[in-house]
Amino acid sequence: MTATDPALTALASSWSALSLLHGRIEAHIERALQAGHDLSVREYSLLDVLSRQHDGEGGHLQMKQVADAVVLSQSATTRLVTRLEDRGLLTRYLCPTDRRGIYTNVTEAGLGLLERARPTNEAALREALDEAARSPELAPLVEAVETLRVPA
Repeated sequence: MTATDPALTALASSWSALSLLHGRIEAHIERALQAGHDLSVREYSLLDVLSRQHDGEGGHLQMKQVADAVVLSQSATTRLVTRLEDRGLLTRYLCPTDRRGIYTNVTEAGLGLLERARPTNEAALREALDEAARSPELAPLVEAVETLRVPA
């Protein structure tokens, strides 16, 4: 296989289209969340992930798990947690069974903001997908996203 191999060229083009779709969607949602709720996409994602924790077995996430869920490095996730904690949207506390562990919970203010922002996020996602579906090179990817069923 060479760099000019048609299969590689097609693969690169497909990856480029997927990257373009992701970028357009994320930028559209970012603008909507910033304008309506003073939240970034990453902040919204972090609040969403942490709001799904529970007190049962394995219900609280370690920072590495949170970082993986929001697709950031651990250090970037820690900085993001600190920013949201400073805004009163998150709180940290020591794990009751392992004093070395630190958990993060969404505060009532954070839950309220998340609930107000959720319809904005969903509407912006729908708008971005509808816009992308009008583009011939992105339409098949939009269709794939819309038919994909991934557990929450």
